[in-house]
Amino acid sequence: MPSILPDGDPAPASGELPDSALQGLGERPFGFYVHVPFCLTRCGYCDFNTYTAAELGPGASQRDYADTVIEEIRLARRVLGETDLPVETVFFGGGTPTLLPPEDLARILAAIGSEFGLRPDAEVTTEANPESVDPSSLEKLRHGGFNRVSFGMQSVREHVLQVLDRRHTPGRAAAAVREAREAGFEHVNLDLIYSTPGESDDDWRASLSAAIEAGPDHVSAYSLIVEEGTRLAARIRRGELPMPDDDVAADRYLIADELLSQAGFEWYEVSNWAASQDARCRHNLLYWTGGDWWAAGPGAHSHVGGTRWWNVKHPAAYAQRLAAGTSPAHAREVLGPDDRAAERLMLELRLSSGYPLAEVAPAARPAVASALARGLLEPEPFKAGRMVLTLQGRLLADALVRDLLVCSRLVLTDWSRRSDSSGLTPPTDRPI
Repeated sequence: MPSILPDGDPAPASGELPDSALQGLGERPFGFYVHVPFCLTRCGYCDFNTYTAAELGPGASQRDYADTVIEEIRLARRVLGETDLPVETVFFGGGTPTLLPPEDLARILAAIGSEFGLRPDAEVTTEANPESVDPSSLEKLRHGGFNRVSFGMQSVREHVLQVLDRRHTPGRAAAAVREAREAGFEHVNLDLIYSTPGESDDDWRASLSAAIEAGPDHVSAYSLIVEEGTRLAARIRRGELPMPDDDVAADRYLIADELLSQAGFEWYEVSNWAASQDARCRHNLLYWTGGDWWAAGPGAHSHVGGTRWWNVKHPAAYAQRLAAGTSPAHAREVLGPDDRAAERLMLELRLSSGYPLAEVAPAARPAVASALARGLLEPEPFKAGRMVLTLQGRLLADALVRDLLVCSRLVLTDWSRRSDSSGLTPPTDRPI
């Protein structure tokens, strides 16, 4: 089951934000995340805030979910006031958003547009399991305003999919990409997972090759992380499966970068490759570069102007709060200067654009010099004043970030509490 929500300061029933959060509102990029917590079955590795029909219990209705989310969107407009906030990106994640009818997803998107306005070039993404869509539903989604879709492919090998408890057949993801293209989607992503127990190098190469041949313009590749409380963790604990090996994961990452680079994809974040500048996920870039976003849905985590809050976890409690006219926020925190500096360093260093040397604390500069000498940073960008990771540096990004934070006397944020419904990439990559 999903992990419990973190503690924090009390969140007001009105949803009101502190004045500090509203300062500069409208000057930063603004996006929307919509969490859809429903799944047909629970994958063995997943600890996200998702629910099968058997887990929902009374008071939670998939049928009424769109109307409930629309109530939170209206709340967001009241809380954020009259500031002009045209939405640059919208991302529907889960769970499996496409378990809702396309008409419901389109209604939620239309409500965001009605309350805030969508920029003419807004990026609108939905995640989807390959088996949860067909040509008709994809056409309806495209007609409803979606222009990007992200499919959970994970692997092309049947025995790997079985370990992950994935239900789609090995070839279904490639077929879904073709159907999305035929429906008019400009941008298509495939998610892959590597270092699953029982996966070989050849299995991983086959999955990468199949993903490339399917014709997406974006690929995300994540190392499998064994989360406590999941079915996968229990199987490993009983000795049924081996624990994923860090050295194997590093080798698989190198294979991914090699094959994707040969196919014309360029890395722009440690776990993400795009076929062009336009193919990069603008929504995730908004997270990684400190933008503002409102996250609607149970367990979803929002951020506006240095204030972060998270909603109650269960869909029934979420629906009850909104039906009563109160905010679904469970708790919140106001990030201090050190928190924001630590998050900025951790996220921006993972990007191909890098992190400005001028922002590095004097106490951390010896560690930066050591990283350059060890081949973890690119020499040319360094001369121009930016820290950009080399391929070897990407493998050791987490350790390098921790070194820099320790030297800077900054605290590494606990990412475990907001990695499932915020879109943020935690220090250790995990599949979505």
